[in-house]
Amino acid sequence: MVERPSWNRPAWFARTLMARMWDDTVLTVKTTEREALAATDPAAYFWTPHHDASPQLVLVRLESIDDVELRELLADSHRLAGG
Repeated sequence: MVERPSWNRPAWFARTLMARMWDDTVLTVKTTEREALAATDPAAYFWTPHHDASPQLVLVRLESIDDVELRELLADSHRLAGG
C-alpha cells in the first residue's frame, strides 16, 4: 500500500484508490455494499453527487463507526483496490 495525496487530502492506494480522507472526520472507501450500508445506517454512510459516477465509493463518518467496523471496511476496500 502507498500513501500519497489525492485531491489535496491524505489517501492510500493499492493498485487503485483504497481510501481517502474526504475531510477531517469523513473517510472515502470502496465497497460493493454502498446502497445497503447507507440504507442500514445513513448517519454513518453516505455519498455526494461527486460519487455518483463511482458506485463503489462510499463516505463514512468516522465518529459513527467503531474500530472493528473500520478495519472491516478498510480490508474490503484494500481487496477491491487490487491489494
